[in-house]
Amino acid sequence: MAVHKLILDDVFDESVFTLIAIHCSIEDYRLAYLLNKFLHINLCRKRFDLDFKNGKSAYSIFNWEDKKQLIDWNLVSNICKTNDYTQVNSGLLFETTQSITKTYHLLPELKTVNYLLKIDDELNLVKEKYIINTILSIPQIATAYTIDQNQLKSKDNLIFN
Repeated sequence: MAVHKLILDDVFDESVFTLIAIHCSIEDYRLAYLLNKFLHINLCRKRFDLDFKNGKSAYSIFNWEDKKQLIDWNLVSNICKTNDYTQVNSGLLFETTQSITKTYHLLPELKTVNYLLKIDDELNLVKEKYIINTILSIPQIATAYTIDQNQLKSKDNLIFN
C-alpha cells in the first residue's frame, strides 16, 4: 500500500496583506472613530477580543469588510496590560497582596507600536501612500508607517480568523 504525503507549507506563506503601524496615545475606540472619519471606512468592534496565552492577554480588535472591493480591514491593539495579584510574605503576622502590572505585546518585536492596521490586500504604492498620509493627517497620531511582513518573526499572531 502506497503512502501519500501532503506538504502544506507553501499554502500558508502566501498570505498577502498590508500592515501599518500606528503610534498614538488615544484609546482604541477613539482611534477607530478617527480612522472611520478620515479614511471613510466603517470599523466596528468585534464581539470578542483576540485571546492569547490562554486568557493571559487580550487585544481589542475592530473589523470592517469592504464588500465592494472584497478587502478586510482590521485594527488591533498591540499592547495589553494586565494586573496580577501576588501574595507577599514579609515575615509579619499577616500576608499582603501586591498588584503587579504586566505588559504583553501582540508582536513582541514591535514593542513601541500602539496599534496595527492590517489590510488583507496588497495595496499598490499610490493607495498605500494615500492611506498613510491620511492617517498622518489625524492630529492625535504621532506617526504611522508600513511594516514589511517578511521581517516579522511572530506574524502568525496576525491570523485573526
